[in-house]
Amino acid sequence: MKITETGNSLTELISQYKINEKKASSEDDKQAADSVVQEDKVSLSSTARDIQQAEKAIEQLPDVREEKVQELKDQIEAGKYNVNGEKIAGKMLSESLLDVIA
Repeated sequence: MKITETGNSLTELISQYKINEKKASSEDDKQAADSVVQEDKVSLSSTARDIQQAEKAIEQLPDVREEKVQELKDQIEAGKYNVNGEKIAGKMLSESLLDVIA
């Protein structure tokens, strides 16, 4: 009866496991690379581009018109600012009616 030397079977199993793991890893990397190739593409219409430009322009405008505020302050201090009650009442009523209709 001849007994063949099998060597260190545990070491062989580990090395075979590592080889198989590398193969599986490279296949996963290949699949991931294939999935990365697909890209989504977005195109904007000219109207959308115009809207974006308008939004940027609006963002650059100040929230308060300082020159208008200063003009009104000067008129009030000089006693030249005249409040027309009828105009204010008319605006209030028209706004109120618009709210009711809408």
